[in-house]
Amino acid sequence: MPSLINHLLSHRKSGFALDRAFYTDPEIYAQDLEHVFYKEWLFVVPVCELSDTGSYRTYKIGDYQIVVVRGADNEIRAFHNTCRHRGSIICKAEKGNAPKLVCPYHQWTYDLDGSLLWARDMEPDFVPQDHGLKSVHCRQLSGLIYICLADEAPDFETFSEIAAPYLAPHDLSNAKVAYESRIVEQGNWKLVWENNRECYHCSANHPSLIRTFPEDPRVSFIGENSVPGFIAEHFASCEAAGLPSSYVVPANGQFRLSRMPLVEGAKSFTMDGSFGVHGKRLGNIQKEDAGVLNKFHYPSNWAYFLPDHCMTFRVTPISPTETELVTCWLVDKDAVEGDDYDIEHLTEVWLATNSEDRRVVEDNQLGVNSLAYTPGPYSSIHEASVRGFVDWYCETISPRLSSSKTQAE
Repeated sequence: MPSLINHLLSHRKSGFALDRAFYTDPEIYAQDLEHVFYKEWLFVVPVCELSDTGSYRTYKIGDYQIVVVRGADNEIRAFHNTCRHRGSIICKAEKGNAPKLVCPYHQWTYDLDGSLLWARDMEPDFVPQDHGLKSVHCRQLSGLIYICLADEAPDFETFSEIAAPYLAPHDLSNAKVAYESRIVEQGNWKLVWENNRECYHCSANHPSLIRTFPEDPRVSFIGENSVPGFIAEHFASCEAAGLPSSYVVPANGQFRLSRMPLVEGAKSFTMDGSFGVHGKRLGNIQKEDAGVLNKFHYPSNWAYFLPDHCMTFRVTPISPTETELVTCWLVDKDAVEGDDYDIEHLTEVWLATNSEDRRVVEDNQLGVNSLAYTPGPYSSIHEASVRGFVDWYCETISPRLSSSKTQAE
């Protein structure tokens, strides 16, 4: 008998929202973790969060505890945050700095490269080299850290090689986190992504954002061979200034890069449209009307790169109906709060927008929870990018479910 998710995928109506169970069912949530989040590259933190030897950040996704740490050789590595003795968590804080990684239970001590240095009173034939921390695939992309939990990680090079030239002008190697926001939305992770992929809801819900972000659906999505004239002109103007800008999306739709115009006269995501950082701006962008480089990479990250600062967003599912969203505002490492930027001016628009989006997603979840809910059709004008996300999800998980079923048999 086919599983619920296989049955629903086989009967899915193209161009329509997903069935209720995709947003509520514990079995499907478990499949999302196993076949999407445990197999794809996940964004964790900006590299600047691990600036010194011994700097670490912990991350939880599903049943996995991860620690990402900068070693004495300056390499950034990721490990399962689980002691090789009896399994205790090692680094309990969200972030910190440690010369060695010491298990708080029995003090097994690991070097920053994951090797076991010390284990007290073990048997004579105990071999420390056999008990180092289990590693996790870890890669850096222009100042962003990604991990992958799969035994064999999928291709990262294609994404990295395409994205690196777009991100290079923003010089995240010289960034610092000016502010971090962490919220939990009472909604399924797919609802969080679907809401992000359209601005159909913006005029009614985001009074601050639409001061600078165009509601024009062509700014949110460009179909193949359909770049509007004003966007083509913006691409050409930015590329003439040395800023890669043209719309890029792979065949499977997993990521996107494009440098889009803001509302005329706006320079950044602030209430008055002025730069959020007026002094020492992040990056090397001289073109003040460069707009915003939009980047997303399913299933865990979207980001906005502006001429003065950048923002990263990390999506982490917590339960079938809970999702954590972490937002970081990045500024130049030498920028001084109070002189070069004001925190309220820098963060006001997106703190408000995140709060508004939380309400929208939670209202959406409450409605979807109803047994009366049935999937409705997408607007081809406003929700093409939502459809793109849902298609990516279904086309990604479906063959993995089939492969898993075959292996089980």
